[in-house]
Amino acid sequence: MKALGWHGKGDIRCETVPDPEIEDGRDAIIRVTSCAICGSDLHLYGGFVPGMKSGDVMGHETMGEVVAVGKDNAKLKVGDRVVVPFTISCGECRYCQKGLFSLCQRSNPNGEEQAKTTGYPTAGLYGYSHAYGGYAGGQAEYLRVPYADVGPIKVPDGLSDDQVLFLSDIFPTGWMAAENCDIQPGQTVLVFGCGPVGQFAIRSAFLMGAERVIAIDEVPERMALARAAGAEVIDFSEGDLQERIKEMTNGEGPDAVIEAVGLESHGSGSMIEKVQETVAKRMERPYALNEAILACRPGGIISLPGVFVGAVPTMLGAFIAKSLTLKTGQTHVQRYLEPLMRRIEQGQIDPSFLITHRIGLEDGPEAYKTFQEKKDGCIKVVINPGG
Repeated sequence: MKALGWHGKGDIRCETVPDPEIEDGRDAIIRVTSCAICGSDLHLYGGFVPGMKSGDVMGHETMGEVVAVGKDNAKLKVGDRVVVPFTISCGECRYCQKGLFSLCQRSNPNGEEQAKTTGYPTAGLYGYSHAYGGYAGGQAEYLRVPYADVGPIKVPDGLSDDQVLFLSDIFPTGWMAAENCDIQPGQTVLVFGCGPVGQFAIRSAFLMGAERVIAIDEVPERMALARAAGAEVIDFSEGDLQERIKEMTNGEGPDAVIEAVGLESHGSGSMIEKVQETVAKRMERPYALNEAILACRPGGIISLPGVFVGAVPTMLGAFIAKSLTLKTGQTHVQRYLEPLMRRIEQGQIDPSFLITHRIGLEDGPEAYKTFQEKKDGCIKVVINPGG
């Protein structure tokens, strides 16, 4: 089959790889009808995530049609249309039973190695390094789905791929980011980053009852999409960011802040940033996280869906001084699939608003470059492997 393989920093190739096969009775194989390039994939593309090997198949936002089912899988049948969560979860361990699916104790075959840096193992992920299990990703013509009697959700008749594909990751991720803010009526939520997760966090915050959402970015197309959702927008490249936030909140600050940028954030170009990036060779950049800590009102909540891999310098003094709360983690996707699917069915939200580019697998390598460089108005790339 054809798939997008990782071959080093900035080197994604469309190539022929072996077809997946049933390896366990609970498995399923799907023919991929739609998949997407995630902002998290750009961290792999940029060389930020250790544990990648040449030829690893990329991608963790995937859906398609079931073409084979293991003998022990009674949930799925050939012909079912399904969306596949990016978290691989057994459904039986203590964490899965609590709905903490991204903390599954069984699905990461390399969990012992991962635990050397995290303390304990967490769930396996599709296409996201050997630290998370080395599973082949879904930017391919076919995908093996382990524990397929737990993860995938069947797609109701009448809903298109475009409407439901993002249930695989970014819609539940944006929703959980907003949920972590414990939003009360009348509150103001600040969102750092108007990329795909930020866009869903904005819409989720409004659906949860936020009175105001203020969004921060500098890319015109992203800011326009945030405005279309009802958010007030700040271009962080213009003026004193913290003063502008205070002005817009009557000097009180937002009740909660969602940091939807992560390790590749950009600051204001200060000398300390330049030292970190050139002299100290610091790859991960926590500028958005630190700005979020400064911006949040005392006693508020920081919600962090943005990805970090290693240790970063954080403004812990300000965090403690203001009695802030931090909520973060990989998304427990399976927990949100049914309720968010219902919202799509009821017309409360149509996730297809995010799609700006649609390609075939062969155009994947160039699309990665376009997405990373934020060119051509690129906000979200959807790949249709079948053409």
